[in-house]
Amino acid sequence: MELSPLQKARYSYEPKLPEILKNDISKIVATEGEVTESVSDQDKIKALFPKTYGMREVSFTLSKDSNKAEKKNVAVILSGGQAPGGHNVITGLYDALKKDNKESTLIGFKNGPSGLLEDKYIEFTDSYIDSFRNTGGFDIIGSGRTKLETEEQFEVAIKVAEKHNLNAIVIIGGDDSNTNAAVLAEYFLEKGSKCQVIGCPKTIDGDLKNDVIEISFGFDTATKTYSELIGNIERDANSAKKYWHFIRVMGRSASHIALECALETQPNICFISEEVEKKNMSLEDIADQVVASVVKRSENGENFGVAIIPEGLIEFVPEVKKLISELNDIMAIDEKEFNELDAWESKYEFMQKKLTLDSFKVFSFLPLEIEKQLLMDRDPHGNVQVSRIETEKLIISIVEKKLADLKKEGKYKGKFSALSHFFGYEGRCAFPSNFDADYCYSLGYNAYMLLREGYTGYISAITNLSKPSKEWKAGGMPIVKMFNLEQRHGKLKPVIKKALVELDGAPFKYFAERRDEWAEKTLYTYPGAIQYYGPESVCDITTRTLALEQGGK
Repeated sequence: MELSPLQKARYSYEPKLPEILKNDISKIVATEGEVTESVSDQDKIKALFPKTYGMREVSFTLSKDSNKAEKKNVAVILSGGQAPGGHNVITGLYDALKKDNKESTLIGFKNGPSGLLEDKYIEFTDSYIDSFRNTGGFDIIGSGRTKLETEEQFEVAIKVAEKHNLNAIVIIGGDDSNTNAAVLAEYFLEKGSKCQVIGCPKTIDGDLKNDVIEISFGFDTATKTYSELIGNIERDANSAKKYWHFIRVMGRSASHIALECALETQPNICFISEEVEKKNMSLEDIADQVVASVVKRSENGENFGVAIIPEGLIEFVPEVKKLISELNDIMAIDEKEFNELDAWESKYEFMQKKLTLDSFKVFSFLPLEIEKQLLMDRDPHGNVQVSRIETEKLIISIVEKKLADLKKEGKYKGKFSALSHFFGYEGRCAFPSNFDADYCYSLGYNAYMLLREGYTGYISAITNLSKPSKEWKAGGMPIVKMFNLEQRHGKLKPVIKKALVELDGAPFKYFAERRDEWAEKTLYTYPGAIQYYGPESVCDITTRTLALEQGGK
């Protein structure tokens, strides 16, 4: 296979580990901390997880005595969307496993959890593992979004685990995947299975985090990738001086990506969905904020700018959120009748009869393109696919109308020419940054230490991440500690609580203190491409978000 120069060079990169994990594996032992409880709904979640509720957090220390390991058979699954660094989680797991006992085996179930259910797998070898070190993507075994949630699936999982004589399964995924890992661990214990389950925190969205999981892997690389592109666009905007660029970035449930990219690039506008919801901002309020910046910059002779928009923004606008909820209910009941209508006019009139007066007013305000997306582009559950709505084009459309009105009134004399962009998949499989390469390798290595010590229902946790890697701490946290109850498909279900942008947190406060100046002046910063070789101050830095959260700048 033909390799790029960077691919060849990255194969030889040796990821850094926390100091404790550099020691002889046979002398590393677990130390238990305080008993844990779920973030909320404690009694109900305890009743659902009697075997794994209340377990203690774990850290690792060094013992004088050696504890040689017997042969272990371990499996790994990549679950959900891709995130940079996934390959290194597997290589770290593999290296620790083989370092402890050369006879141990690691298999990978193909294409996500479905590979476990269908017993489709590959056994890893040194040569195969070596060809994926420090590279992006999940192509080492593929990923998938099959949920492990039914008793029938769990029974199949037990049989497959028994067939391969598995000591443990490591599930690499986001909040839903690690929720499934916790449920699977509980079920295995209930049925007397000796197969352990360990999770690893993955998602570029950055919403799988808490006091122990400081950052999910892939967030660092993805935001650096998007920030490079945004910085390039800012440079172009400042050179051509004639376009306003509206850039939508991934992150449906939380705005961590948008906020991090804003901290890296200092655009003129960046919306944070959580703030929009808290302030009860309407679409007009959002457009007015853009218009104010456009007009002020035009008065300064600058008819250009850059705005960052989180993918899920539209769902946080209260009147649109209400509209989407009504549309979902209508389609759940009247989908057949609606689908029998051919002409758009008939569908429009149908919605006029079904929607409340306020929601129809919002619906009729939207551009035709967005109206059709809301009605026709739905997921398998019949819900609006919010992530496919081109929010950036919607905002451009409203802003154009408002600026035209201002021009008629003589209050705006500038020129407004807008371009739209969506950055999503570009960041999900990039070559991992040095931070993600090191962090992911450490997560995998650490996952082995947890299963070696006999733990199940835990998530691999590496902390103190804003410091150099030698100061990182290794340990584990019971997944159930992250649980709360949420309404899913009409039922309350235990799930990992998503971490949204905290409006009283240091990263948002830093942004909020500076955004008014950014809106008026051209103060762009240009992060450039991810650097792999050179000074640590350039190559090993983590996100601005993490630095600010841990007291840095």
